[in-house]
Amino acid sequence: MKGSNMKKLAHGALAGLAALVAMSGAAFAAGPKIDTGDTAWMLTSSALVLLMTIPGLALFYGGMVRRKNVLATMAQSFGATCLVTVLWYIIGYSIAFTTNPDANLNQVIGGFDNLFLKGMTLNSQNALAGTIPESVYMFFQMTFAIITPALIAGALADRMKYSAFLWFMGLWLLFVYSPVAHWVWGGGWLGVKGALDYAGGSVVHLNAGTAALVTCLVLGKRKGYGTENMAPHNLVLSVIGASLLWVGWFGFNAGSAVTSNVNAGMAAAATQIATASAALSWSFVEWLIAKKPSVLGLISGAVAGLVAITPASGFVDATGAFFIGLIAGVVCYTSSVWVKKWIGYDDALDAWGVHGVGGALGAILTGVFAKNAINSLGKGWLYDGNVAQLGIQGLDILAVFLYSGIVTFIILKLIDLVIGLRVSPEVEVEGLDINLHGETVHG
Repeated sequence: MKGSNMKKLAHGALAGLAALVAMSGAAFAAGPKIDTGDTAWMLTSSALVLLMTIPGLALFYGGMVRRKNVLATMAQSFGATCLVTVLWYIIGYSIAFTTNPDANLNQVIGGFDNLFLKGMTLNSQNALAGTIPESVYMFFQMTFAIITPALIAGALADRMKYSAFLWFMGLWLLFVYSPVAHWVWGGGWLGVKGALDYAGGSVVHLNAGTAALVTCLVLGKRKGYGTENMAPHNLVLSVIGASLLWVGWFGFNAGSAVTSNVNAGMAAAATQIATASAALSWSFVEWLIAKKPSVLGLISGAVAGLVAITPASGFVDATGAFFIGLIAGVVCYTSSVWVKKWIGYDDALDAWGVHGVGGALGAILTGVFAKNAINSLGKGWLYDGNVAQLGIQGLDILAVFLYSGIVTFIILKLIDLVIGLRVSPEVEVEGLDINLHGETVHG
């Protein structure tokens, strides 16, 4: 009798152990467990990044144009937010952040099986997203997709049709931003090669900045450029907008850890230090050359620092962040003030000078200052002796610059052929607000 009971107990123990192993295996196969703390941080980060576009970018750009074009400029940020949200739901997320079943195609573009967010449930997870629900990861990446094309509006201010702008935003999102995001962050070829871009130096800023440069060249100069006063109508709005961008950027950079951990903390610290040092360096250079430190220069320097630290934020320590900001302030000032004047292109709000140049500079300096002790995924030249990383960063910059520039040019020419890009000279003189939207700031 005792022997029979012992056998039953042994069989029961073995069955329980087998069930436990099976459950553990199933849990492992399902991926890491959703963590409420990480989810809370990523929801917060997503809201902060959305804050960067509306109201941040809308106010920043809106304050820098002339009063007759304020509403049209703000409508571009708001309209882009709405359009990109819908397109991201329909197709953008799928082609940027899901896996293409064809391994070769996956090097350049994601799959099409998740159109209209098919397969996304309450508990589903993206393999790229760690311990947060897929819905939160999709939302976080959506906010990046929103601000990137919206940044381009800084170069086309005062002269583009709103209809052409919306077509441009939609096509650019699908044919430029989404593929490039997949190349670097979604399992594509640049990420596989080891390109370091923590939060969007090339994917966001160089990408948008390049498109901005091409757009302002295709559109041509504003009527009266160089002969009329085109000073900002209300720098108070721009200061508020820049301040919101600065605060929102912690979601941008620290949120790119995709978890609430030490990496997020270091990214936040690096972001604050680089931004402050860039604002000071831009301001001091302007003080030295122009004899007065302008408020516009101060906030432009801060944005330059935010841009330059973006690709490096999760790979560098505080000292690296300080020097990246210091260099960015000087380089972006030179690009926005002197190089633009020397070449003569009309980048109205310096989208190329700050975002394009700052993004490329930040990508290179990531290769210089990345520190393996900060992030095991990054080994740079200065601390780890990895000179090869500079070559990889250079390839990242070149690939994004060429692809974004060429495809942007094609999109613009197609839109111009079909509906036209630019408003009439009469509309441009009278103002976009009243002619495109039927409203004025002070009606």
